[in-house]
Order: sequence, then structure tokens, then C-alpha cells
Amino acid sequence: MEAGAKGTDFESAIETLMENYYKYYSEECHTLKRKEGIGKKKFIEMIQKELNHMLTNTHYKECIEEMMKKLDQNKDGVIDFYEYWLLIGNIVNPLVHQKQP
Repeated sequence: MEAGAKGTDFESAIETLMENYYKYYSEECHTLKRKEGIGKKKFIEMIQKELNHMLTNTHYKECIEEMMKKLDQNKDGVIDFYEYWLLIGNIVNPLVHQKQP
């Protein structure tokens, strides 16, 4: 988006999701020659800090680790941007069905 331009609510929501991804993006993953993304430690931190109202059991590290295993489709130990969007979809999908007329 252009500097100084105010986007729509939808555009702002997308920017917020992107900013959140990079907030927890792990430099250590890149250093270890892994795919870029969110490592396990940062993923746990993100879930506990950012999604503790929408998800249950966020205070249980084991539950978050299990969630990460399910999202990590290529089993590289890192949540890449595509896998991050799967997380968002998994959260939004039930909400959409709740709000249908």
C-alpha cells in the first residue's frame, strides 16, 4: 500500500496478518539452513500471546506443539507462510459457519 494511503478494513486485516507472521518469523530457522518461517519456540509464543482468546488450551505447550505438527505439512519443523495461512483458515472457517444467516 502506498505511504500515507489508508486502506480498506480488509486490506488492513491482511497487512496485520502479514505483520504478525514476520513478528514471529525466526531468524534461527534461516541460520540453520532451514526453510524460512516460524520455529517451534516462536510458534508457541505467537499462539499464547496472539490467539489465547480464540483457541483453547493455549497455556498447554503440548497442545500447541501438536497443532504445529498438524500444520507443518512438509515436516521441516518450521511453519512457513503457506502453513501459517492454513492456521488462519482453520481459525476462520468455524467462525464463518457460526455467522451464516
